[in-house]
Amino acid sequence: MKAVLYMVVVHVIVAGMNILYKLSADGGRMSLRVLVAYRYMFGAAFLCPLAFFLERKTRTRLTCFILGQAFCCATFGASLNQNLYIAALKMTSATLAVAMTNLLPAFTFILAIMFRLERLEIRSSRSQSKVLGTAVGVCGAMLLTFYHGAKLQLWSFHTHLPHHHPNQHQSGNQVLGSMLAMANTLSYATWLIIQAKMSKRYPHPYSSSALLNLFAAIQSTCVAAITDWDPSAWELRWDVNLLTIIYTGILVSGLVVALMSWAIQMRGPLFVSAFNPLSLVIVAFFGSIFLDEALHLGRMEI
Repeated sequence: MKAVLYMVVVHVIVAGMNILYKLSADGGRMSLRVLVAYRYMFGAAFLCPLAFFLERKTRTRLTCFILGQAFCCATFGASLNQNLYIAALKMTSATLAVAMTNLLPAFTFILAIMFRLERLEIRSSRSQSKVLGTAVGVCGAMLLTFYHGAKLQLWSFHTHLPHHHPNQHQSGNQVLGSMLAMANTLSYATWLIIQAKMSKRYPHPYSSSALLNLFAAIQSTCVAAITDWDPSAWELRWDVNLLTIIYTGILVSGLVVALMSWAIQMRGPLFVSAFNPLSLVIVAFFGSIFLDEALHLGRMEI
């Protein structure tokens, strides 16, 4: 049950991250690429000392191969993953962006078979259920992209930020945003596979998470420096952007990545990916309350 508890905590924290990301995307003054770079800087600053002291007696020697795996983990699980996600979030709602991540078990299952972390036996009921789940996940993602039913009203705290205009997404942008969210999910699934491979050679969750954050900070800073080179774009102030950076840097990049590394090591990448729908439920609920996002069900809107 420890791995189950870890994953529940992970998705409660991740749901908060999605709400803060959306508030920063619609109402913040800082570029989200800069925000992502700061996030991994804070994550590295938090985790590196922690990993040094907690695993200094048990940590195995770093090799070039492990460093290469850590660099790939940072690319697919952090810098590329997050930059695709924030691009999707600008074009669509937080709920729909998170809904696309329900493809994660499907993508992870396919990649796990390709990299021989899972065995596919067609006559086995277990394998048949996984194949059926993969197909249902893909169909569900397509349905959420192109189908809007009757609007479901929940109560709202009417959170308003400057330049925050909820639910004003053009249909073309929403489809493109959904495609970017799918690409983000594929990148995330790739990280789960690489992390599972890395955990066998380097079973130290704090140290591997610290390496991921360190490489991701370097990669994300390079991307943000190219696209947002103006020094004023990097200025930190007491606003929602700083709150998002601290929350995502310490809790998400720090605690969540370490907990997921533990869970992958204990139960494998497919187990970790199976919990992703939990984020959708939490984000849909809080997105409707705090972001005035519309929930739809029931009928087709042309």
